[in-house]
Amino acid sequence: MYLLGYDSGTSSIKATLLEVDTGRVVASSTYPPKEMPIISNQPGWAEQNPQDWWSALKNATKILLDEARIDTADIKAIGITYQMHGLVCVDKNKNILRPSIIWCDSRAVPYGEKAKKTIGAKKCMEVMLNHPGNFTAAKLAWVKENEPHIYDKIDKVMLPGDYLAMKMTDTIITTKSGLSEGIFWDFPNQQLAQEVMDAFDFDSGLIPKAADTFEIHGELTTTAAEELGLKTGTAVSYRAGDQPNNAFSLGVLDPGQVAATAGTSGVVYGISDKPCYDEKSRVNTFVHVNNTANQHRYGSLLCINGTGILNSWLKHNTTAGIDYPAMNELASRAPIGSDGLSILPYGNGAERTLENKVLGASVHGLNFNIHSQTHLMRAGQEGIASAFNYGLDIMKAMGLKVKNIRAGKANMFLSPIFAKTLATIAGARIELYNTDGSQGAARGAGIGVGAYKDPSEAFAGLQKVDEVEPNTKERQRYRDMYDNWLTNLRRADGMADC
Repeated sequence: MYLLGYDSGTSSIKATLLEVDTGRVVASSTYPPKEMPIISNQPGWAEQNPQDWWSALKNATKILLDEARIDTADIKAIGITYQMHGLVCVDKNKNILRPSIIWCDSRAVPYGEKAKKTIGAKKCMEVMLNHPGNFTAAKLAWVKENEPHIYDKIDKVMLPGDYLAMKMTDTIITTKSGLSEGIFWDFPNQQLAQEVMDAFDFDSGLIPKAADTFEIHGELTTTAAEELGLKTGTAVSYRAGDQPNNAFSLGVLDPGQVAATAGTSGVVYGISDKPCYDEKSRVNTFVHVNNTANQHRYGSLLCINGTGILNSWLKHNTTAGIDYPAMNELASRAPIGSDGLSILPYGNGAERTLENKVLGASVHGLNFNIHSQTHLMRAGQEGIASAFNYGLDIMKAMGLKVKNIRAGKANMFLSPIFAKTLATIAGARIELYNTDGSQGAARGAGIGVGAYKDPSEAFAGLQKVDEVEPNTKERQRYRDMYDNWLTNLRRADGMADC
């Protein structure tokens, strides 16, 4: 018996097939081989065509099944994880009305600010644990004002994962966790946040009904099954945003546990059993995947848009065809602190940790007489780690304990310099595991369909593959690097036209 998990990211769709009894990965695939395009018709805009996600998912499934060579009738359930905060609008016939406004799009910031003033900043935090900010609700408000001809045709609004599930099941539902990530959720009353609906003058009929994360959300239709090469009636039984799912994938489910990821964006996600928030909404709190009426679980999410994308930019624009391991080797030749060279990695839209300012990326302290490519490579990684730690300090002030950080051994966590720098300036051990979002989605589907009785059974095959301890001997040099970075951030923030 098998479980199929999909991870729908900004760049690609990854599919993984797990064996239920052992938790072993039977096959996996990623599509497309090059990054999916982002439409950016104006500065700060970022859109994708939802149909491209579905096409990529179909291709990833075909590659996976060609590798696995199994009887698809043995696939018991499907799970989906997806890029958070996106807006998908469909009409009564479930047709897409416009491209999806995705997570890193900045255009809705003024709409979120206006709603915050209408509702009241304190009331926002008490009810939603967040300001409306640049999240899904604010994106819908932008459509309402700027594209009324589109807005008037909307029957339902969805998150990216809701759209993919709709394509599979022909049913439109969302989850309570999903509503919270869109800033549509009233935490004290555990229902749709009427304050947000009233502030934006939205009809509640636009919002799909909410299901639990772990339950059967629908079954593959004949049409979807034929397109995917799977069996009609296969259960779709798990859905979660990429960061709650990343935490779930790492077994981060209880208070005090912390998960991290550093792909295109960087995220730290910590669990608490009490609602907590940052008064400036620089860190955001959502319903975690295992929240129940009797056992509350909240996930506090720190997101930095410009993390791995900085490393990618350096690779494509400052090197001559070398790969990431070669970049890491170059970075290792520069000293801790990069001889005073410092990079702020904020070149990918509005940053929540900076109160939704669009600061832009910048290089500080460049000296043509001493700095080389090696310094640039290291300063990039140190800048990313410093941006993580800046957000971690906000989370610590909220009362979150950060002693150990769990992450998948992937993306920036493949870099020894990045991992050691983050561990040392944060004062936390980093534990790396052999998992990813698509594996987590498959395990979640197993819980949702009853193949596993609980998460501990679902994670039987999860293995820790590495640990990174803080560098105690060089701690002061790392702290000096961070202090220099922080000084440059404060100076740049003071000059920013925000």
